[in-house]
Amino acid sequence: MCSKICQRFFTILCLHYICSGVPTVLAQSNSSITGRVVDATGRAISGAVVTVRHQATKVERSAATNREGIYELQALPVGSYSLQMRAIGFRLFTVQSLTTEVARITVQDGRLEVGEFTQQVTVEAERASIDAATTSVGHVIDGRTVQELPLNGRYFLDLALLAPGSVTPNQSGFSVAPSRGLGAQAINTAGNREEAVNYMINGITLNDQLFSSILFQPSIGTLSEFKIDNSTLSAEYGHSSGAIVNMATRSGASEFHGELFEFLRNDALDARNFFTQTSSQPSPFRRNQFGVNVGGPLVRGKTFFFLSYEGVRQEQDLDLNSLVLSDAQRSAASSTAIAKLVELIPRANLIDSSGTPRFVGTTEAPVRGDQWAADISHSLGKTDRLHGYYSFYNTTTVEPTQRGNTVPGFGHIQHPVRQFFSLNQTHTFGGNRLNEARFGVNRLSSTTEPNAKYNPVDFGIRDGITQAIGLPQISVAGGALNFGGPSPFPSGRGDTTFVAGDTASCLCGRHSLKIGGEYRQFLNNNFRRGTGAFNFPSVAAFLAGEANSFSLTLPGVSSAIAQGAAGFFVQDHYKLPYLTIDAGLRYDWNMTPTERYGRFVVFDPRTASLVRVGPTGRIYHQNNKNFQPRLGFAWDPFRNGKTSVRGAYAVFVDQPLTNVVAGTAGNPPLATPLTYTGAIRLDNAIDLAQAAGVAPVTVDHGFSNAYLQSWNINVQREIPGGVAAMVGYFGSKATHLTLLRNINQPVNGQRPFVAISPTSAILPGTPLGNISQTESTGNSSYNALWLSTSKRPARGLQIKASYTWSKSLDYNSLSSQGIVLQDSYDLRNSRGLSDFDVRHRVAAMAIYDLPFHGNPFITGWQIALVLQAQSGNPVNIVTGNSTVNGVANTLRPDVAGPVATIGSVDRWFDTAVFTAVPRFGSLGRNVVIGPGFNNSDFSILKDTHTGDRVRIQFRAEFFDLFNHANLGQPGNVVGSPGLGRITNTRFPGGESGSSRQIQLGIKVML
Repeated sequence: MCSKICQRFFTILCLHYICSGVPTVLAQSNSSITGRVVDATGRAISGAVVTVRHQATKVERSAATNREGIYELQALPVGSYSLQMRAIGFRLFTVQSLTTEVARITVQDGRLEVGEFTQQVTVEAERASIDAATTSVGHVIDGRTVQELPLNGRYFLDLALLAPGSVTPNQSGFSVAPSRGLGAQAINTAGNREEAVNYMINGITLNDQLFSSILFQPSIGTLSEFKIDNSTLSAEYGHSSGAIVNMATRSGASEFHGELFEFLRNDALDARNFFTQTSSQPSPFRRNQFGVNVGGPLVRGKTFFFLSYEGVRQEQDLDLNSLVLSDAQRSAASSTAIAKLVELIPRANLIDSSGTPRFVGTTEAPVRGDQWAADISHSLGKTDRLHGYYSFYNTTTVEPTQRGNTVPGFGHIQHPVRQFFSLNQTHTFGGNRLNEARFGVNRLSSTTEPNAKYNPVDFGIRDGITQAIGLPQISVAGGALNFGGPSPFPSGRGDTTFVAGDTASCLCGRHSLKIGGEYRQFLNNNFRRGTGAFNFPSVAAFLAGEANSFSLTLPGVSSAIAQGAAGFFVQDHYKLPYLTIDAGLRYDWNMTPTERYGRFVVFDPRTASLVRVGPTGRIYHQNNKNFQPRLGFAWDPFRNGKTSVRGAYAVFVDQPLTNVVAGTAGNPPLATPLTYTGAIRLDNAIDLAQAAGVAPVTVDHGFSNAYLQSWNINVQREIPGGVAAMVGYFGSKATHLTLLRNINQPVNGQRPFVAISPTSAILPGTPLGNISQTESTGNSSYNALWLSTSKRPARGLQIKASYTWSKSLDYNSLSSQGIVLQDSYDLRNSRGLSDFDVRHRVAAMAIYDLPFHGNPFITGWQIALVLQAQSGNPVNIVTGNSTVNGVANTLRPDVAGPVATIGSVDRWFDTAVFTAVPRFGSLGRNVVIGPGFNNSDFSILKDTHTGDRVRIQFRAEFFDLFNHANLGQPGNVVGSPGLGRITNTRFPGGESGSSRQIQLGIKVML
């Protein structure tokens, strides 16, 4: 079946190329210009020559109008153009300063007047306020916005939060929460999971295919602009179901240009974090971000280059506010092992309002990064263009708290090296046929190790580890006290993604057709030793040495995974007067991953056996029936170009991530995953866990890739003053989302699979604990009202604002978050608000050139502002009980009445209504709402010109201008001292909204 489908698509592709004479490819990160040329009576002019000239490079491209008078110029570098229309018997028609944007179609019509060719009509281009040419809903962040808005950390992806439907990350997110000094690696937008976004540079994916986050954030100095499309995408886009972030890199121009910059931050200029309670001063923080960019011609008119370097040096102490032990508790340790562990916990220096001893202080967390980039473009005559880009990014980060540790001395150190390369070749055949081939590689090499490499044997801990790689991670009272580990490390990765693609496009009458395909190959090599984890439900249990769960995999896990994907599409952009219809069909074959050495081992529920999958075997069935229709319209009801009514429906699929299968390489006989639930001590953990049996990680053989149905109806209207407004309804429904459940959850105290079958080829008769199965049984829904308005730059003022009213529901909100279900046999019991659900959100930005003129001291001033305000994210209230379902901190309590929100950091909600019970609780998932997020960033800059070409820019940027404390989530474990208490800001000090911070910067530009 699969081979027949591929053969049919290959035949269609070849027939198109033969008929069109054009082997062309996709140019998602470029731009397009189209329009219609008519005479004074409105009659189409056929054969008119339309020529555009890129004002920066002086490179020209031409196309001729067809019988309908329509022309099209695709795969153009973004930027400003001059455009000329020529036809025999008509005056030359010239348009000045026509600006194109990434992944967007610019419409420029022309009405030619009868006359001599030497006569000329010149007009100034008006930037389109509304999008009447496409049905995809997107948001362009132009070069001025990228370079001049105040950005905490200068992370370009933060600008994607200005798009309608996007939300500030929730604290429980995986890649969406910012990595200190490096920024977030994902976004939540339009109700989609964070792993459902495809990040592209010059048409090549920049995704980390293990978690589907962005591999790294390119320096904003290397970006020309980017666009986020987050509803009803064109059929040319695949790989991910949620959104596309299209980045276009900066290229050289016909004149040499350069930039030298440095941005400085110091705690001497900052406000104290709300939770720095033992000092009136902010925690130590120093950040230097510096670099240089230079670009220009190598061969004038043909070859251009752009080189960039950016470095980050951040020295920082993170605020800690952790539950610890009183002196009486410290002396009450019940065993030698506990007594030795107590010595690693700092003494209390604060007693809070509830009488709980706490440690409030800081811990060191340095960050170092160096990023280089090179961009080369070369014109091979008037029909061919080559564009290459390469980036290298090397970082070292010490993270003392990222994996849950709450006291000094623990955490991990990470050293990743990231590389990216793309090469695009564009060829035109005549004026209306195009070919752009693309090839790309992205690569990651990374190692992560615990900061504290203790040997558990020295502490009297018998957990199966006898080397100095780190203590097991110990969680007390729902994580209110957390030290040791972190449990997943030491670990490392070496990944490479290869991408090759090709797309044909031609203008045929009123049809603008594209057909093409792409192949991706991901090679994912992993190793993980891990230190294991203990959970103690309370401080008393910890002091008594009685944990209620333990997990560890011995001796470790390693895998060499290969996963491919092939996609083909056809897209028709049909233009009628005042109506555009988009119709497309995409097919994706998301190939089943394989392991080079046959190290996948799965649990077969039908036979209760462990089964090893060979190197050529299938760990789950083929996902090769992914047909995805796309249909939409854009209508100008008043026929004046001021209003656009748009609607669309589309189906998308996600390529499954390799983390779905990577864990199965840690099953017997290659490794032994152990999980024990119930009373267990540090000095007998390995004995009880081995006696309890193995805890396999497996994948449902029927695992299917997720698919999303997306729809919208919206109206755009241009109003006086160059302002465009949009209002629309946006919805989606996702099916087959990745979900992890315990298929060996106890039923009436008895596990369904007590032991591995005696007929199993692997470990027959061995007792079984939890069985964690990854499957595609999740779903979600999203419904929203989006309002947005934008004012194109005029008289020095540029404004964009949006409001989103939305509701997102699901069973679980992240593929990689482990088991979060209360009842693995009743999925609907966990349906509730998504972890990233936000009911109301407002986002706005403004840039204004102050109208001061005269001497150099009052000329060149600019102010900019970014505002974000949103309601809170849900909090899932749980208990520490692990015996009912086998998984700690997933069982919910009973609730006695409505949950009142009090709003204090000491008591965010009324905790008295919750009761821990030894069964599935009555409380729903995510019914309590945590604190909202409100942040204002402001900047003022001064441009001073010295000489003809040198410009010096001084900047002062104020993050969290009003020093608003954006609180983190309250404690959520019933029975723990931290229930309902908030002990930190949403993001660590130095990141967005943590406290007021001031950054000073200088740029010298040539």
